[in-house]
Amino acid sequence: MPDYSDIFYEVQDGLKLYARDYPCRETSSAPPVLCMHGLTRNSADFEDLCPRLSHLYRVIAVDQRGRGRSQWDQDSRRYQLHTYVQDMWQLLDQLDIDKVAIIGTSMGGLIGMLMAAQKPERIAGLVINDVGPEVDPAGLARILSYVGKTQPPRSWEQAIALTRELNQVCFPGYTDAQWRTMAGRLYRQDADGIPVAAYDPAIATPFDAPEETPLPPDLWPLFASLSGTPVLAVRGALSDLLSVVCLERMQRELPSMRAVEVPGVGHAPMLDEPEALCAINDFLLLIQEETQIHE
Repeated sequence: MPDYSDIFYEVQDGLKLYARDYPCRETSSAPPVLCMHGLTRNSADFEDLCPRLSHLYRVIAVDQRGRGRSQWDQDSRRYQLHTYVQDMWQLLDQLDIDKVAIIGTSMGGLIGMLMAAQKPERIAGLVINDVGPEVDPAGLARILSYVGKTQPPRSWEQAIALTRELNQVCFPGYTDAQWRTMAGRLYRQDADGIPVAAYDPAIATPFDAPEETPLPPDLWPLFASLSGTPVLAVRGALSDLLSVVCLERMQRELPSMRAVEVPGVGHAPMLDEPEALCAINDFLLLIQEETQIHE
């Protein structure tokens, strides 16, 4: 039996979306934790992290529209950051959650930044995993080179091999078992037992229309607006999406920000690494203490 329950909820445009709800195993007044994945990923990315956090926190890991068990959007123009943000507010409202801590990987980190800028009073703290106000063009180009463009695998052996081929630059030390685990998160099995990518290929469509780019032209003003929100930045030491230069500027712009670098991995740390886990645990405890002080 899974250690979470399934949440299916409907958003304003009628799409039915999905999230995993990990209940807190102990009595706690700490804000729940909302985990949001990257562009092609889904809630399974957090299946190692969530049980480790749920001893002290209720943890909710989402599938954004077009990913995992959430419905695909017939209008690909809605695969945009602002749409995802509104989906998240609707989820929290339907669950009667007033305040959360956010853990956002890549695209999920950008969603978290927007949420904190829109309604800072509802965000207890923000963990930004391997993304920042400047997205390195090299890393973005690498990701977009395969999103919705790779030849579908015909077997799980092919799916595992493709997962390794596309991600080995980011996780050079991964074992065969870890590649199998990652492939199991990135693909689902159809009725014939064939692995199918667990995302709508159309999620990349907005990137093909420069006049409708899904990324705002300048995110630094948005980042500056986080001055009243506790922030932890996580960077993979081999990252090609969040540069050292960008992280250093983030630290200058937001001196209160905590930062941790995860050795041996690129974009993006899975947050099961000891360095990331330690930093996240310390950060969430700090948030809990600050929340209790202000109550």
